[in-house]
Amino acid sequence: MSERSVSRAKQEKRWYTVHAPAQFDREVLGETPADEPDKVYGRTIETTLGDLTNSASENNTKLTFKITDVGSDSAYTDFVEHSLTRDYLRSLVRRGASKIEAYVTVLTTDDYRVQIQPVAFTTKKADASQEKAIREKMVEMVEEAAQERTFEDLIDGVVEGRLSSAIYGEAKPIYPLRRVEIQKTTLEAHPEEVAEEQATAVDVDEEDVATDE
Repeated sequence: MSERSVSRAKQEKRWYTVHAPAQFDREVLGETPADEPDKVYGRTIETTLGDLTNSASENNTKLTFKITDVGSDSAYTDFVEHSLTRDYLRSLVRRGASKIEAYVTVLTTDDYRVQIQPVAFTTKKADASQEKAIREKMVEMVEEAAQERTFEDLIDGVVEGRLSSAIYGEAKPIYPLRRVEIQKTTLEAHPEEVAEEQATAVDVDEEDVATDE
């Protein structure tokens, strides 16, 4: 390609300002270049909660967004994932104490499927029955939260720490806890995807069931 062609290609690229979802106040996440708007769709942007709130204390919370809408010079995103940094999680581990994890897949009131991974850190080593009871309580409370909330409200509760605080309050009578966090939250399916999966689910045909006649 000639220098003139390369220069023309560079000039044709447009920079799009990328915005966070409405629930994060449409904060500017940065810019992304493309020579065609269609090429912007599907790009993912990673940032920290600290960058969005201008609070260094929240830099241990990572957020991932995906571009789903493009305007003349702006791109808009949807939430994809929330997670805590490895360094922060490692800092919570103590020798001689328990780390109790759970993986919970839930459906919100507006039919978003989300996987939430709570984790609890005890003050000392809990026994197997206590760890099981704490894990069951975490699962129960995550499921209850999803049954009562829209996707946006659930994510707000996770990111702002309300869900982890609620779990801490309910689980600490089982065994003394030092900390409860939601270490990861992932959007697995949108409502239309959930509906399509349900519509295409294959039921067992009566004629496929073996009978003793």
